[in-house]
Amino acid sequence: MTVVLYLCAGMLGLAALLLLARMTMGPTMLDRTVALDVLTAVGICALALEAALHRNTTTLPILLVLTLLGFVGSVSIARFSRGSDDIEAEDSES
Repeated sequence: MTVVLYLCAGMLGLAALLLLARMTMGPTMLDRTVALDVLTAVGICALALEAALHRNTTTLPILLVLTLLGFVGSVSIARFSRGSDDIEAEDSES
């Protein structure tokens, strides 16, 4: 059981590092916002892993709030983005 927990924590940590790299190197705003949304999901998974490890249900409201925040953030960014943010697509249209 301990090996599985360490393996899951290691994979979540690696995913968080890769997402931070994607957020800093992302060429477009949409790439960065998708990386931020997935980073929120990784944080939710880390909190759920901690809740399962300690058999603790007090983190469930925090998980619910983070889930709703991630959903509302993604929908609002998708709603207010101006469409395609692809640099190559803009160059070919000109």
